[in-house]
Amino acid sequence: MSFILEIAYLIASITFIVGLKMLSSPKSARQGNLLAALGMGIAIVATLFLHKDGEGHSIGNLPWILAAMFLGTVVGWWLAVKVKMTAMPQMVSLFNGMGGACAALISLIEYNTHPSHETGFLVVVLLGLIIGAISFSGSMVAYGKLEGKVKDLYGNYMPIINGIIFFAIVGIAIYGIINPELFDSNGLLWIILAVSLVYGVMFVMPIGGADMPVVISLLNSFTGVAAAIGGFLYGNAVMLTGGILVGSAGTILTVLMCKAMNRSLLNVIVGSFGGASSASNGDGEDKVAKTISVTDAAILCAYANKVMVVPGYGLAVAQAQHVCNDFEKVLSAKGVELVYAIHPVAGRMPGHMNVLLAEADVSYDKLIELEDANDGVKNVDVAIVVGANDVVNPAAEDDPSSSIYGMPIIQVHKSKNVIIMKRSMGKGYAGIQNNLFFADNTRMLFGDAKDSLSKLVAELKNL
Repeated sequence: MSFILEIAYLIASITFIVGLKMLSSPKSARQGNLLAALGMGIAIVATLFLHKDGEGHSIGNLPWILAAMFLGTVVGWWLAVKVKMTAMPQMVSLFNGMGGACAALISLIEYNTHPSHETGFLVVVLLGLIIGAISFSGSMVAYGKLEGKVKDLYGNYMPIINGIIFFAIVGIAIYGIINPELFDSNGLLWIILAVSLVYGVMFVMPIGGADMPVVISLLNSFTGVAAAIGGFLYGNAVMLTGGILVGSAGTILTVLMCKAMNRSLLNVIVGSFGGASSASNGDGEDKVAKTISVTDAAILCAYANKVMVVPGYGLAVAQAQHVCNDFEKVLSAKGVELVYAIHPVAGRMPGHMNVLLAEADVSYDKLIELEDANDGVKNVDVAIVVGANDVVNPAAEDDPSSSIYGMPIIQVHKSKNVIIMKRSMGKGYAGIQNNLFFADNTRMLFGDAKDSLSKLVAELKNL
């Protein structure tokens, strides 16, 4: 039976690796996700019915375990089905936080049930407890921020406070490892848990909305590392493999998100980008933005050779992804080429815009990345910015005083015509004015993105 269990774990590990590889392409991502889920199912079933402890005893309390699994499955399925695409980042943060909480609970349980507390064991337990607790509380704060229920907490003192808390956690943990008896006599394990939870909250509080994609990726990597540590504690190969894959993938994605904003991870953590006051490239009070009617916008698009749509979070809020697909079909019928330029940090989580457009059955071939978009932007007759702001702001290239200076952007200002769909002249997450609004080749089409696109589609059909 032990041999069969190990084979099941090997199969599950392979499905994790292959599934993750398939996630690298939009065309195979769905199948990759299902394959990895199948592997996880195999690992769970094999563990429940084939695992035996050192004394040869099978897992007990199976009815309670299966009941809890059924309840969790029903709740998770219901949340996944009911969640709106605009709330997908919140759900990711919530589920990620649950993973961190599980890792922390594993450390607590294993400490209390393990027969000996040697140094190596204590190190692994404390790492799982600290990282899992930080991931849990940090993810809950991120969830609150994305829901608009938690406000940012800024101040020059925040990095200092967070530094003190972090080094306090490290110091207490090291002191406890040197003096293991303190864990039993003074409840040091619970103190470390409490301080770690506080640090998770304080760690995310000052980070602004524009950095949420990075925060989600980083916390995801924390949860993966915590899960891998749980694999060490249990001596479970498949848990270790899954945790390593999640942790490494989350770390790589975090680095890519930082690169997409031309910022270091440390700057994201302590820089409070996207919320506090930041450099501005003019408030626009002495400038006038030119507007365009839906009819004129339709004529401009109908006689174009190539149209580029740049989606942002505003598109998600307006639930305009399906109308975008209708817009593409109408233009294609008129012989106009349409592509979607996707910025890596557009939206509220990594890949948010890709998932949003995929939901509307937009062809994967129509989605192009930042570099490819900029290579051909001069040949674009009409660039339509739908609910995006900072990712098309020329200040990133021409204003050294701007907080987003150096961040790679989609250079729609180099296209022949730009139409910006927004509700107002409001600023983006970075809190700075976008001078693209006042450029000679830019026209503003104010209103709800879904409503504006629907009217644009109707006008195109009548031309």
